[in-house]
Amino acid sequence: MKRGLVIGKFMPIHNGHIALINFAASHCDELIVSMSFTPADKIDPVLRFEWIKEIFKNQSKVKPAIIADDFDDETLPLNERTNTWAIRMQVIYPKIDILFSSEFYGAPFAFNLQAEHILFDEPRKSIPVSATLIRNHPFQYWEFIPKEVRPYFVKKICFYGPESTGKSTMAEKMALHYQTTFVPEVARELINSNDITIDDIIEIGTSQTERVKEKTNSANKLVFCDTDLITTKIYSQYYLNEVPQILNDLEKEICYDLYFLMDIDVEWVADHLRDFGDRRLEMFNLFKSELEKRGIAYIQISGDYKTREEKIRKIIDSILV
Repeated sequence: MKRGLVIGKFMPIHNGHIALINFAASHCDELIVSMSFTPADKIDPVLRFEWIKEIFKNQSKVKPAIIADDFDDETLPLNERTNTWAIRMQVIYPKIDILFSSEFYGAPFAFNLQAEHILFDEPRKSIPVSATLIRNHPFQYWEFIPKEVRPYFVKKICFYGPESTGKSTMAEKMALHYQTTFVPEVARELINSNDITIDDIIEIGTSQTERVKEKTNSANKLVFCDTDLITTKIYSQYYLNEVPQILNDLEKEICYDLYFLMDIDVEWVADHLRDFGDRRLEMFNLFKSELEKRGIAYIQISGDYKTREEKIRKIIDSILV
């Protein structure tokens, strides 16, 4: 049996890595994909390892493995440095017959490992990308990011503020313009009046959180959200005079990359769930203070609806560069 080895940080794993691993798997009977990690890594190693397992879950030849990188010494000459790698690999893994790589270190590492070396697309002509490029400019290299990894880089944008400020319309419009998903205010699907209970508010918070996660998984670079858990907590306090602890926990589960605070300088439009038409300024100040209390940066959006849309699109376009 021929056993192969591919090593890397996979931070994140991308289509170039996947091509290398698939190539390697076709040239051996078993392939160990060894992912190294350090405490200083920019992407959580557990998450990175889950991506690898998910991508190759149907390929029995591919054996993902994870290893703490506490043995590398970048100050050593390449031959000595790769020898420390080889010593660790020989302790941890069964005998390796073939090392597969796309890197300059491949030949000396294979020599020290006493394995054959097969080089794959070292100049990266077939898939011109690197993990560093993806981390720094994910949207420029979106096509090279596997679907399992893309949700990590999706920017979550929240339209936030009191009632009747155009949040729902704007979320839907932006999703259509940028060909992506949006998350509606789930409460409107669950309740018909503001005569609510603690169980209702918990269901609203839980459902809203799950919907954001669901839509993020299918989003194209951006996901637009009509509301957030801060909003749910504000209304829980107003209608029930309490905030169940689970809402605090749920708030921590979703981190938004950008908040648009929608101003009240547009016409009030009444409906069966809107109660604060006579307290718009008070509610606006409350919403604003909740962001400031948490140290959350926001961009206040004022003006008529056309002006608002133009401002928002300009800001989002700058994010996509």
